[in-house]
Amino acid sequence: MWLKIRILFSALAVLLPALFSFSASAADVSAGMAVVGNNCSRCHAIGREGTSPRDGAPRFVDLVTRYPPALLAEALAEGIMTGHSDMPEFVFTPEQIDDLILYLESLE
Repeated sequence: MWLKIRILFSALAVLLPALFSFSASAADVSAGMAVVGNNCSRCHAIGREGTSPRDGAPRFVDLVTRYPPALLAEALAEGIMTGHSDMPEFVFTPEQIDDLILYLESLE
């Protein structure tokens, strides 16, 4: 019986790190910051501090408390619908969306 438990724990010790090995690299987060810097920063505060340059545009640090970043991927892929007409429609590649989501998650 103890042998089976030891084997189980040994197997878990080997398999669990492999299952959870995905982690955002600093390069991916930096690439996401570049995407928002190039596309969003003229209206939104994209960092942890500061105010948005455009009155009424939410700061990204506040946005991630209202909308989990992972749930924004589909909206980013299809084009975000907003309550105002002056927000331009952006087209992002799947890689840019992944990087942007990782950047937003880094603000949480």
